[in-house]
Amino acid sequence: MNRRRLIGLSAALLAAPSAVRAQSGPWPTRQSIRLVATFPPGGLADTIGRLVAPALGAALGQSVVIDNRAGAGGTIGADMVAKSPPDGYSLVISHASPHGFAPGIYPQLPYDPVADFTHLGMLVDTPSALLVTARSPHRTLEDLLAAAKRGGARYGSSGVGSSGHLLGEVLAKDAGAPKLDHVPYRGSAPGLQDLMAGAIESLIDPLTTNMGMLRDGTLRALAVTTAKRMPALPEVQTFEELGLPRLTAGVWIGLSGPRGLPAPIAERITAEIPKILARPDLRQRFDELASPPPEPPLLGAEYARYVAEFAKLWTGVAREASITAS
Repeated sequence: MNRRRLIGLSAALLAAPSAVRAQSGPWPTRQSIRLVATFPPGGLADTIGRLVAPALGAALGQSVVIDNRAGAGGTIGADMVAKSPPDGYSLVISHASPHGFAPGIYPQLPYDPVADFTHLGMLVDTPSALLVTARSPHRTLEDLLAAAKRGGARYGSSGVGSSGHLLGEVLAKDAGAPKLDHVPYRGSAPGLQDLMAGAIESLIDPLTTNMGMLRDGTLRALAVTTAKRMPALPEVQTFEELGLPRLTAGVWIGLSGPRGLPAPIAERITAEIPKILARPDLRQRFDELASPPPEPPLLGAEYARYVAEFAKLWTGVAREASITAS
């Protein structure tokens, strides 16, 4: 072998991605696997992540630690994992906001929601609702929209670029209520606190962490984003029933890694997802949180296609409605 070829080969080996090296050795062998939740504690991504992480860790024989990296509608945490080494030690709770809604409203999104990730499988698909407190004078969606048209009303969301933000913008446009103003928060929990304190009139949020307060009557849902009424909330109308069909969308949650995750690692994690979702203790919690897993499971390439189609659909909605994150 001549000297030039030897130097070139050595450089190629040094520059080889960690994914190649990961394929040649056992995994996992480090102390822990980081699972990034792209929203703060108390929200949908964090709640589902903390339910799934212990079961995933037990299946892999390695601890799985939640790392909350919130901001910019979940895009900060998603971008961090997109740029992480594809070695199996950095995973992300993929989410409808940073992977589905964000591409349509962030003109310079720093990652591709499909090409820059290895999408492993969907965990749950959660409806959202337009929420008010039990003491709110707005008993119906029509009441809130009438207030918005008269002098203005506010809706909170878990952040700029979040699912609640985009759904609220579509609601304001389709219902002809331009004074329905958006108030972004750093996650669902502070938005809920302000709603309860009367600082905002309403909140658009996934049902997951709000079901307890809906059941005990502390909160009231004016409409939900499901195509049909929910068995858990049969008295609550859907947006589609109320003449707003574009507000039919779930907030899905899944597991993903960086692009180039070695096939043995991806296949091992993907194989565990249906087993985890079938555990009776987790199924009970998912039911309590109105966050059902998909049936049948949505895994690997099928999940990646779902993410791509969802992002394409909502990018079109955002651009048609001239919605951008600002």
